[in-house]
Amino acid sequence: MKFYTLVLGILCVWRITHLLQADDGPWDIVVRLRRFAGNGFWGNLLDCFNCLSLWIAAPFAAYLGSGIAEKLLLWPALSGAAILLERLTAPKAPPPEPYWKEEELDVVLRQGKE
Repeated sequence: MKFYTLVLGILCVWRITHLLQADDGPWDIVVRLRRFAGNGFWGNLLDCFNCLSLWIAAPFAAYLGSGIAEKLLLWPALSGAAILLERLTAPKAPPPEPYWKEEELDVVLRQGKE
């Protein structure tokens, strides 16, 4: 297998998985597909990027691999690379707000002798 074929396979698996899991698609077609899938197996599959990438990678591995061993190794490799790409390109969550506790300023640490 040529290197650019592997890279194209990885990019295709990532893009199709991202389209089905996170994008609205043209004219909201993918949104309608996700709504139609409901809350069953297909709906849960479309909600999970990692799960979906495994299923999207299977036909790509079958097409790109030359032997059965290469196809079986390529399947999780394409999925894993798509997951890594998703993590690299996903927007980062903002850091949590720092905890700030107001201190009482009228507290006396030492009592003087009177």
